[in-house]
Amino acid sequence: MRYFDHFLLTFLLILPGLAQAHGPTRQKLALSLDVAAEPAAVWAVIGNFQDMSWHPAVFSTSGKGGNTIDATRVLTLKDAGGPTISEVLYKYDAAKMSYSYRITEVDVNVLPVTNYSSHLTVVPKAGGGSHIEWKGAFYRGYPNNDPPANLNDEAALAAVGAVYKAGFDALEKKFGK
Repeated sequence: MRYFDHFLLTFLLILPGLAQAHGPTRQKLALSLDVAAEPAAVWAVIGNFQDMSWHPAVFSTSGKGGNTIDATRVLTLKDAGGPTISEVLYKYDAAKMSYSYRITEVDVNVLPVTNYSSHLTVVPKAGGGSHIEWKGAFYRGYPNNDPPANLNDEAALAAVGAVYKAGFDALEKKFGK
């Protein structure tokens, strides 16, 4: 019985510390947009993994592999010498107008996230037009406890939200609401 009492006492003393000693939580964000254009027209603009010229933050896109699994792309942001984001395609279904990709390399000062993956999908909207959904899952840019403000969960959510919103604003301008 003494062994059990000792074990229980040790467990109860350690438990509060364990509850506070956790790392970051996976964040998720999903935004959607309805536009007047038919899905095929929207997909023609956003469905090519190798071409992200529709997004205003992207200066250029270069890559290999087209729309096949494990295709890669490098997004150059802002201007010719701007920061880059490297990505890989891991799902692509033209018939379902959907693809999924993950970031393989990004400076957290450019986008304060790690282990980022994303899904972009276009579906027909009842009554005409398209429903576009862009969702992602990621961890904040600082993997340990007590992150600096620019690399915490809120900063990661705000940055990814701003990327999605800028892309959607451009698509709304192009296709109408």
